Amino acid sequence: MIVANDPTHGAPSPIGQGRDITPIAAVRACAFSIPTDAPEADGTFEWHATTLVVVEIDAGGCTGLGYTYTDACAAALIAETLAPELLHGDAASIRALNQRLWRRVRNIGRSGVAATAISALDCALWDLHARLVGLPLVRLLGGPARDAVPVYGSGGFTSYSDAQLRAQFERWVSENGCRAVKMKVGSEPARDPERVACARAAIGQAAALFVDANGALSVKSALDCAQRFAECDVTWFEEPVSSDDLAGLHAVRRRAPPAMDIAAGEYAYTPDDFRRMLEAQAVDVMQADASRCGGVSGFLKAAALCDAWHIPLSAHCAPALHLHVAAAAPGLRHVEWFHDHVRIEAMLFDGAPVARDGVIRPDLS
Repeated sequence: MIVANDPTHGAPSPIGQGRDITPIAAVRACAFSIPTDAPEADGTFEWHATTLVVVEIDAGGCTGLGYTYTDACAAALIAETLAPELLHGDAASIRALNQRLWRRVRNIGRSGVAATAISALDCALWDLHARLVGLPLVRLLGGPARDAVPVYGSGGFTSYSDAQLRAQFERWVSENGCRAVKMKVGSEPARDPERVACARAAIGQAAALFVDANGALSVKSALDCAQRFAECDVTWFEEPVSSDDLAGLHAVRRRAPPAMDIAAGEYAYTPDDFRRMLEAQAVDVMQADASRCGGVSGFLKAAALCDAWHIPLSAHCAPALHLHVAAAAPGLRHVEWFHDHVRIEAMLFDGAPVARDGVIRPDLS
C-alpha cells in the first residue's frame, strides 16, 4: 500500500476557497495481482494474472473508492506524482481536480499508465462526492437513463478448449440470461471458423454471437474472417485490425457484412482519441473503458461525443465500475460482462453486481 497524506507533500492550495469546502485528507493506492482461474489468451497476448490498482480518497469522514486494471507501477505514480495535486483540495470540485491531474502528466504522456491512474482517481472522486451528499452515483449524474443495464458475456479465450468454450457460453446464457456472448479469435485464424461454429452450436439461436480479434489481423484477413463468421450469424467484430489503424478499421467497416457491427475504442484514453475514431468513421459501435479513459468524467465525455455522432456506446469490461455511469449515459447499448473482472470484483468488492436476465441494476437505496 502506498499512502499520500502528509501536508509536506507539496499539495496545492485548496480549490473552492471563499466557500465551505470538504478538503481531501488522504489518498491511498494499492496494487493486487490476482491469478486467473485458467490460462488465458487472445489474438495478441497471453496472461496468467490480472493486476488491479485500487484507490481510496478520504474527505469529510467518507472514503471514495476507484480502481483500474493496469500495471502495478500506477500505484506509485498515484502516490508520488498525482496525489499531491488532490490533497487539501475540495472533494466536490471534481472538474478542477481532474484538470490538475491531466496537467500534471503533460510531460509524462497522457495515454497508457498515466490515463489509467487518473481514471482510478476520478472514479474515487465521484464515489466520494456521492457518499458525501448521500446519493447513489447514478442520481448524482442525473440518471438513471435506464433502470437496468444490459450485459453480454465475454471470455471464450483462444487458450480454451472447445469444451471450456461451450461450458462458459452455456452458463452465461442459461444462468445469467445473457442475450449475447463474445469470444476471442486471432491466435489461429485458420481454426477460428471451427471455434465460432462450436460457440454457435453451444448457444443455439438464444443469443447473439460476438468475436474479438484484439487487433491481430490484417485488413484482408479480417474481411475474409468476417465473411466466414457471418455464416454463423456473428453480429459484432471487435478490433479486427489494430485500433491504431483507423483507415484499416474504416476499410473493414465499409466492406464487412451489413449485419456485422465493427467495434473498437477500449484503447482510447482521451476525448481526442474518441474524436479521431469518430471522424475516421472507424466503428459502428464505440467502446469506452472508464478504467482507462479518464474515469467517470472521461466516460461521460465519450458518451457525449458518441451521442453527437449518432454512434452507440458500449462499456468495456469492469462491470462494477461501469454500472452507475452506464445507467446514466446516453446512447448506451451494453456493458461487457468480462470473465476475469466479474470474478475479481465479486471476490474483492461488497455489492458487486450479479447478472440476472441479461442485465445488472444499480442499487438506488
